[in-house]
This record gives sequence, structure tokens and C-alpha cells, in this order.
Amino acid sequence: MRFPHNAKIFRGQLDAAPFLGVFFLLIIFLLLNSTFVFTPGVPISLPEGVNLPGPDKATAAVAVDEGGHYYFENQLCDEDRLRQRLQDAVSRSQQPITLVVQADKAARTEVLTKLGLLARSLGIRDVLLAVRPPVIAAPITPSTTPSPAAPTTGIETP
Repeated sequence: MRFPHNAKIFRGQLDAAPFLGVFFLLIIFLLLNSTFVFTPGVPISLPEGVNLPGPDKATAAVAVDEGGHYYFENQLCDEDRLRQRLQDAVSRSQQPITLVVQADKAARTEVLTKLGLLARSLGIRDVLLAVRPPVIAAPITPSTTPSPAAPTTGIETP
């Protein structure tokens, strides 16, 4: 390949428009891929739990943060207001309800006990503590999983 001998190296001023276009496109892509979405609710760090059953009845959820504040339906409530709102939830439900407590890991036991006694006084008999699944799933051991050839009738064979 032959190159012309009269080619000169560009020594003029650079045009900034193409660079600015690429720069602004890069900023647009970065902004579209970032997560600036506000997540509503109370920031609570739930403890981890594995293989726990969920509620089988109607539920009412109360969140407790690390400061011991109660939140019902994402609204801050003092103890009297919480009692009133839970009583309304119990009276609206036609079946017994289960109270699901979403307590922060750092919440004090005294606050959780007080909440359980409050629920008991309102006629709520079942109180469950909400947990989150572990970040990494536990490995399945062969002794806990039924084999495909085993009968699934629920009757144990010796």
C-alpha cells in the first residue's frame, strides 16, 4: 500500500461538538442504568430464616424499627393509635387474623413483648415474626428430599 508523500499532520483546532455529543450520550446511558428510585416504606433489616411456613389466615402487618417505633400500613403510630388501628382491622375481618411483626434485627425484646401483649388483648392469638430468606440458598441434602420412586401417600414404610 502506498501512502502519499504530501500528507500533512493535522495541526488545527479540534472541534468540540463531536466530543460533547459522545459525552452527553454517555451521561444519558449512565442515568438510565442507575437506580435513583425511592423505595417507599420503613428501612428495616429483617433477620434471616430458612424453611419457615407463612401465615394461613388473614394478616395485619406491624413494622418495628431499631428505635422501637411502630409502623402500621407504612405510617408511624404510637401505642394508642396502633391499638385503635389493630382493633379496626380485627373488627373488619370475618376470620381471626394473624399479626405479622416485621421487626428490625436491632429491635429490643421489650418492644416486641409489648406488641405481642397488645395483640393478645385485642383478640389476636397468632403472632409471627417476619424473616427474610438467606442470601445464598442452603444446599439440599439427599436425606431430606424424597426420591422419585418413593410413595407419596404420607404413610411411612418401615
